[in-house]
Amino acid sequence: MNALLVAGTTSDAGKSVVTAGICRWLARSGARVAPFKAQNMSNNSVVTADGGEIGRAQAVQAAACGLEPSVRFNPVLLKPGSDRSSQVVVLGRVSGEVTAMSYRARKAALLDTVVSTLEELRAEFDHVICEGAGSPAEINLRANDIANMGLAQAAGLPALVVGDIDRGGVFAQLFGTLALLDAADQALIGGFVINKFRGDPALLEPGLDQLRALTGRPVHGVLPWAEDLWLDAEDSLSYAADGVVGRPAPPRGEQWLRVAVPRLPRISNATDVEALAAEPGVSVRFVTEPSRLADADLVVLPGSKSTVADLAWLRSSGLADAILAHARAGLPVAGICGGFQMLTRRIHDEVESGSGAVDGLGLLDVEIEFEIRKTLARPSGNAFGEPVSGYEIHHGAPRRRGDLEPLVTTSDGQPEGGIAESVLGTHWHGLFENDAFRRAFLRWAARRSGRDGFEPADDTVFADIRAGQLDLLGDLVEKHLDTDALRRLLDGGVPAGLPTVRHGLN
Repeated sequence: MNALLVAGTTSDAGKSVVTAGICRWLARSGARVAPFKAQNMSNNSVVTADGGEIGRAQAVQAAACGLEPSVRFNPVLLKPGSDRSSQVVVLGRVSGEVTAMSYRARKAALLDTVVSTLEELRAEFDHVICEGAGSPAEINLRANDIANMGLAQAAGLPALVVGDIDRGGVFAQLFGTLALLDAADQALIGGFVINKFRGDPALLEPGLDQLRALTGRPVHGVLPWAEDLWLDAEDSLSYAADGVVGRPAPPRGEQWLRVAVPRLPRISNATDVEALAAEPGVSVRFVTEPSRLADADLVVLPGSKSTVADLAWLRSSGLADAILAHARAGLPVAGICGGFQMLTRRIHDEVESGSGAVDGLGLLDVEIEFEIRKTLARPSGNAFGEPVSGYEIHHGAPRRRGDLEPLVTTSDGQPEGGIAESVLGTHWHGLFENDAFRRAFLRWAARRSGRDGFEPADDTVFADIRAGQLDLLGDLVEKHLDTDALRRLLDGGVPAGLPTVRHGLN
């Protein structure tokens, strides 16, 4: 067998972290393991070493395996640009736009792509841990499914179903998910995992016994709520509106630095600000209305999959005026990718929105023009006197630069982004993960905001923090899941003769 599908009762049930945890556990045991997600829908993505684009969750899972990200780990990526359309990325490259209805016609060919890619990985690695998408019980989508039971049937994968007890009704979630599947799909479900439990596990025992009696399948473990797990959320919906990011540690100096991040409707790579949130004394909060900027020291305008539409939302919500007032008061504003584009004088967009020329916020003397070709790169350079690296994912490119100091000088001597007094912007994601640059940036922001009592922590190493989170996931799997049962599923598949659960519609 050597492969396993981790499905979930809902989006954000914990499929991504359970997959990463199983990957970390197996990798630490000496196995060569790879992650896989046939189809992801997310605006959080990264650039691979071979210049392709995949979902960020699969990059994190690759790190859990000790691997560099690869386009093979996420062969189909859907990047929503509106409620009705998405950009399609196949094996790392843009392959058009689809609506929910038009996408159905493409799925048969894409199933061939994902199955053949998975087979390559299975031949190369000891184990492949596959993450499902959404729920396998979306019966309106089953006929064309390529990410859940459609993939499991095509590739012969045993499956686990993960349920989020923190939402309530976890036994109904697990039973109902199984019951809605047809008999052939049910035969591939080998058991359940309950995620995010708080309290005494003994209280669950009667329910676990009854679920096994009802379904013939065991719960292979109960993962506890882990307060320290917060990095690299797969879905931007995981970030609460007007919510604090991470677990802010007390400041090293005398003052906090308060960071406000507008939670754009089509926010992308929201994880950029997590490196700031990992710093002691830095409080990062997503905001959705202008009063939340009143006491902010720093505003970070994040990336967007729909720059022009999200800029219009900023204006209609009142946040644009609040950002302008913040900058005019000499307080720092930083823009990343789409956020950088919003800070410029003008945006020319016939590609993403088709809106033509649109006025930006006018805080940086740059004009942006959207190009059909998407820029995908992993550049390096120097910023604030420190070596930096990052990654680029964007259609918009500077068409004209005024007399603007570059934020980054690339390794080949080119200007990137810009800085003008208290406002800066860049197309590069991942800049804040460069420790020395992040500290220099925070000192700049503190000085600009009058927070002279704030001191960055010289011992914060973001890569170590991320590795610690992955080790915590591996520890949780090793301690709280039945790892012998997981190995039996990986080696031998689902036991024969499991019962089919019937419901009133059968």
